Amino acid sequence: MLRKKIIIALLIGGFLLPLAPVKVHAMDPVTIAILAPVAIKAAEVMMPYVLQGLKNAGVQLIKVGLDLAGVLKLPLGVIQSTIGAPIGMFSAGVKNMMDGLLAPVQLVWHVVTLPIAIFGYST
Repeated sequence: MLRKKIIIALLIGGFLLPLAPVKVHAMDPVTIAILAPVAIKAAEVMMPYVLQGLKNAGVQLIKVGLDLAGVLKLPLGVIQSTIGAPIGMFSAGVKNMMDGLLAPVQLVWHVVTLPIAIFGYST
């Protein structure tokens, strides 16, 4: 019962939150002109780190895609080990079934470690 109340409260809050008034604070153009060179220098310093994070995210997303495609090895392995057994495909079918059973675990691991990989820690 408590779970239902929490879910209802979150849904109501999620729909009513965008209706709250938003306060916008304008910045003086002179202040922007003064701070622009500082922002450019900060961006130049951060550029290598941002590019490395994007590269790590790309590599991790490729791993996620391969794991997602690996899930399809389970039905392939079942077909190979049943229908293809008479023509010598049983061992390949068992290998594909094991890969297909392991793929969801790897998929969850790579999705969970995606934010960690963005900040430079390889998984």
